[in-house]
Amino acid sequence: MASRRDFIQRGVGLTAASFLSVPLIGCASSAPVRHSNITTSTPKPVKQMARASEQSAPSGSSMMEPPPDIFDAQALDLEFWLRPRTIEVIRPASKERAKLLYWRDGEIIDSAYQDLCHLMRDVNGGNETRNIDPKLFETLWGTQAFVQRYGIDSPVEILSGYRTPASNAKLREAGVPAARQSLHMVGRAADIRLANLNAEVLGGLVKSFRQGGVGFYYRSGPKGGWIHADTGLQRTWKG
Repeated sequence: MASRRDFIQRGVGLTAASFLSVPLIGCASSAPVRHSNITTSTPKPVKQMARASEQSAPSGSSMMEPPPDIFDAQALDLEFWLRPRTIEVIRPASKERAKLLYWRDGEIIDSAYQDLCHLMRDVNGGNETRNIDPKLFETLWGTQAFVQRYGIDSPVEILSGYRTPASNAKLREAGVPAARQSLHMVGRAADIRLANLNAEVLGGLVKSFRQGGVGFYYRSGPKGGWIHADTGLQRTWKG
C-alpha cells in the first residue's frame, strides 16, 4: 500500500499538509435572515482526474491504494470551522445548481438554509420538502471545503435528500437499497458524490467527521458509486 505522501503526490498531484486537531463545531440553530440567491441551470461538466485506487498497477507491482486516513477531518484547525460556509451543490434529477453562503459568524443564514432545504426536496415525491438537519449540511460543506485545500474544486452532487415515506417505499419495492426506517424520511440523510473522489476516499472522509452513519455504495461505470451520509448513530456499511 502506498504511503500518504505517495498517494497525494502521485495519485492527485498534491502535497500533504498538517493541521491542529480540534473537535467538530456545530451549526447554530437560529439566525437573522440574510439575502441569498439560488440559480437553476444544467450542471456544468466537471473534469475527471485519475482515481488511483481504481487503477490496475503494472505486472509485478502492487496496486496503489489510498491509506484509510488520507483525508481526516479530525486534523482540521479551529480557523477552518470559524470561516464563512459557502457550499456548492448540484441536483442531477432536477438539473439545479446552486452556490450558497449559508453560515457566517456562528449563525445560519435562514434564506440560504431554506434554499438548501428546497434543493434537498423529494424530487420523486411531489417535490415535498422539509427542514434538513443543519449537522448534515455541516458535514457536506466540511467535506467540500476540506478537499478544496488540495485543489479538488467540485460541487457536491445530491443524488437523494429528503424522501417522503411513500417515495421510500417505492424505492424498496423497486429493489433500490432503502432502509425501512430511513433517515432520509426525517431530513437527516443524503446520498452524495464528489466528481474527483471515488467512493472509498469520499466515504473515508465523510466518516472522519464522526457525525453519523456512512454507507459505501460501490458501482461500476464512469461515475462510480455514491456515499450515504446521515446524522444518526455512528456506523458504517456497504451496499
